[in-house]
Amino acid sequence: MNVPEIEELKELCGELGETGLVGRIDSFVALNEGLESKKGKEFIEVSLLGFAEGILVSLMRKYPDDERVRSLLEKVRQRREELDVLFRKPRAPILDET
Repeated sequence: MNVPEIEELKELCGELGETGLVGRIDSFVALNEGLESKKGKEFIEVSLLGFAEGILVSLMRKYPDDERVRSLLEKVRQRREELDVLFRKPRAPILDET
């Protein structure tokens, strides 16, 4: 599965010297790829982006002044929120009291 934000995250982790995270990201992606046929591409993409968001929040704590981390976090968060809307249950209509 090709999620550009995940590739960007792996590249950023490499640049920051966080090579252990690259392996964890690859493992999580591989684990979720097997579920794509059952859950759907968008569902898995939301899962991957949520995982990436968690990693980026941790990296923000470690590298608070790194604009690359901040920028990618904003991008991932926005994309995840866009996709997440597809999986929200609609609100029950409120009955009119007359």
